[in-house]
Amino acid sequence: MDLFEYADRQEMDERERYEELCHIVRHNNELYYAKATPEITDAEYDRLYREIEEIEGRHPEYRTAESPTQRVGNDLSEGFAKVRHPVPMLSIDDVFEHKPQAEHETDEELVNFYERLCQSLGDPAPHVVVEPKIDGCAVTIMYRGGKLSYAATRGDGSEGDDITANVRTIQSVPQQLPPSAPRTLEVRGEIYMPSAQFDELNAHRDAEGLPVFANPRNATAGTIKLLDAAEVARRPLRFLAHGMGAYDGKPLRNTDDYERLLSEMQIPYNKPILHGHNLDELRAAVKEMDKLRRELGFGTDGAVVKLDDYARRDELGATARAPRWAAAFKYLPEQKETKLLGITVQVGRTGVLTPVAELMPVLISGSTVSRATLHNQDEIARKDIRIGDTVLVEKAGEIIPSVVKVIEGKRPDDAARYNLVEAVSGVCPSCGAPVTQEEGQVAWRCTNFACPAQAVTRTSYFCSRAALDIENLGGVVAEALVNRGMIHSPLDLFRLSQTELGALNLGTSEEPRRFGEKNAAKAIDSLEKARKLPLERWITAFGIPSIGTVTAREVAKYHRDMQELAESAYLRSLVELEDHIARYNKLNPSSPTNKGKDKTELENQRAELSQKIEQTSAPYTARGYLTIEPVGQNGLRLVNPIGSVSCRKLRAYLASAAGQLVLTTLRELGINPASDCYAESFVDEVQGPLAGLTFVLTGSLSVPRDEMERRIASAGGKAAASVTKKTNYLVAGEGGGSKRDKATKLGIPVIDESTLLRMMQNTEDQ
Repeated sequence: MDLFEYADRQEMDERERYEELCHIVRHNNELYYAKATPEITDAEYDRLYREIEEIEGRHPEYRTAESPTQRVGNDLSEGFAKVRHPVPMLSIDDVFEHKPQAEHETDEELVNFYERLCQSLGDPAPHVVVEPKIDGCAVTIMYRGGKLSYAATRGDGSEGDDITANVRTIQSVPQQLPPSAPRTLEVRGEIYMPSAQFDELNAHRDAEGLPVFANPRNATAGTIKLLDAAEVARRPLRFLAHGMGAYDGKPLRNTDDYERLLSEMQIPYNKPILHGHNLDELRAAVKEMDKLRRELGFGTDGAVVKLDDYARRDELGATARAPRWAAAFKYLPEQKETKLLGITVQVGRTGVLTPVAELMPVLISGSTVSRATLHNQDEIARKDIRIGDTVLVEKAGEIIPSVVKVIEGKRPDDAARYNLVEAVSGVCPSCGAPVTQEEGQVAWRCTNFACPAQAVTRTSYFCSRAALDIENLGGVVAEALVNRGMIHSPLDLFRLSQTELGALNLGTSEEPRRFGEKNAAKAIDSLEKARKLPLERWITAFGIPSIGTVTAREVAKYHRDMQELAESAYLRSLVELEDHIARYNKLNPSSPTNKGKDKTELENQRAELSQKIEQTSAPYTARGYLTIEPVGQNGLRLVNPIGSVSCRKLRAYLASAAGQLVLTTLRELGINPASDCYAESFVDEVQGPLAGLTFVLTGSLSVPRDEMERRIASAGGKAAASVTKKTNYLVAGEGGGSKRDKATKLGIPVIDESTLLRMMQNTEDQ
C-alpha cells in the first residue's frame, strides 16, 4: 500500500466511522428521548458523541444540518398534540472532568469554557452561577394571566408534545399564580423522581408482578408520556425550574431576580445556586457542588454553569443546538476499591453471555454495590481481571456499576487468568447448549433459541411498552412462567388461558402468591390486542440485534405483512446491491490499488457489474425506495434506507433456525402482522388522486399521523418523514414548526389538512 492509497483508505475509514457513529447516536437519541428505553449508559453515549465532535473537528465538511451535533435530542411521540415553542427550547453543551494527568488539570474543559466566555465578552472575569444538573426530563410550563396554560416536552426544540394533563397532576406545579404574576411566564425545568420514592415505586411494581424501571430518569420519561393522567398522578413526580422561555413582565437582570420571581410565584426552582466572580471561584463552586448534590435526594450527573447577567446572555446568543453562555460540567463517576470475589455469567435476551463481577459490598454514590458488569471476555483480558483481585469500581452515569481496573500489587499469588468459555465449559450456563462467537464480534452467544434464560429476558422485552405493550407479563411474572415450565418462548404466551395465568404462583411453595384473575384478565386482553398490532411493533418485539424501533418502522414501510417480510426480495436486493457496488468500487481504474492493472479488463468487469446493479435496483429506484449516488472518483454508493448492517442482521435472523421457528409458530397461531405504514408495492404501480405526489406531515392533525399516512398511500401518494426538494406539499396541522420553516425556505407549498382532503375528493370526483 503506497502513501496515496493509505491516505485514501484512512479517509474512507474515518468517513465510514463517522457515519456509523451518527447512526448509533441517532438510534440511541430516539431510545433515550422518545422511548425512555436506553440501551447504553450516559457515559458510553458521551464517549460516542465526543468522538463525532473530534472527527468533525478534523473534517468539518462531514457536518450537515442532520448531524447529531447540530440537532436537539428529539422526544416527540405519536398520540400527543404538538405545541410550538415561542422561544426555541435548546439543549446544552457538555464539558467533561478528566482523570488526573501530569500535563492537564482535571477540569481543563471547564477552564476552556470560561476562557471562551471571557474572550467573547471582552471581560477578564464574568460573573457565573453554578447549579446541579438534574437527571430528569426537560419540560416547559406556560402561564398566561397567572393560570397554567399548557406544559410540553422539549421535542425537537421547535415543537414539543403537549403533556398538560400529566403535568397538572404534579403537586409541586402550581395551577394558579399569585395576583402579581407576569402576563406571560414560560418556566423551563426538569421533571424528575426522587430516589427514595423511585425505590418504593419499583418495590411496589415488583410485588404486583410488573416490570421494574432501570433508573429514575427512565421511570420519569415513561411516566410523562402516559396517556392516562390518573396513572401519572400515582407516580412520585416532582418539578424544579431552572430557566425561562417567553416572558412578559418586569425586566429580569440576573439570576437573583429570577430566583426572587419564582419564590414570589411559589414555583420550585433548582438549588443550591453557587456564584463565581472569577475563574478560581468558578472552579471552587463546581467542586463544592459535587459534594452538595449527593444530599439532594434525586439523581444528578453534573453541574450547570451559566452566565449570570441576562443582557450578556442575549449578547452571546446560541448555536442551532445550544446557548453559548452555558455548559454542563460532567463529573467523573465516583470510584472505590473492593475485592472481586467471583465471576458469574448471565444470559441476555439475545443469547449474549455477560460476565458479572461478584464484589465485596462497597458504598458508591449513596448505594451499596455488590455486583458490576465486566462487559465481555475481551474486556476481561484487556484489563487482566482475575478472581481475588482488588479492583476499582465506579458507577457509570451513577447508575450501572462497572469494574474500571485492577489495583496493582494486591493480586493473590494463586490468581489465575479468567476465560469465559472455559469457565462455562463451552456451553450455556442456563440450558447447556453450545456457545459460539460470530466473526468480528466480541460477544459469545447461546445457540439455543429455546434457552430458559433467554426466554425470561426475551419475554420481558417482548411484553415491554416499546414492543407489544402486553400488560402485567414482564419481570417477575415472566420469570415465574418460564421457571414453572408454562412457557418456553414469548410466543407461548398466546397459548395460555386466563385460568392458567390466574393460578400462577409468583411466590414460593412455603409462601405462595397468586397472580390473580384480574391481572390474568388484563394480560389476556393485552395479548388479544397484540395480535392486531402493526408489523413494526412485532419486528421490534423479536429483539433482533441492530433492529430497534426506528429501523423496524423503516422495514415495515417496504413490506405488506410478516409473510412478505419472511420472503423479502427487497432485503435480498439491498444486500446484493451492497456487494455489487463494493466490487464495482474495488475495480475502479482510478484507484491507486489498481495501478498497473489492465484498465480495459477492469472497465469490462465494471460494465458487467454496472448492468447487474441497474437490473437489481431498477424496480426500487423508480419509486424512490433506494438511491445510488456517485461518490469520489468514479465510485458509487448505495443509500440504503434500512441500513447495511440492519439488512444483513434481519435476513440472517429470518433464515436462522430461531427465525424459522418464530415464523412457523406465528402461522400456527394465526398471526400475520400487517404494516400500517406500507409505502406501496414495488411491482404494481398504484394509481390514485395523489399519484406521483410526496407529502410531509407536521403538527397535530384530526387523526393520528400513521392513519393520515395510510390515507395518502391509499390515494396513490407518498408520505415522507422530512422535507426535501422532492417534497410536493407540506401538510401543516396545529403546532407545526421546523418543517414549516424548511418548506418555506425551499418554496414548497404549505397546505392544511382540509386542503389535502379536498385534493383527494376533488380528484376522485373528476
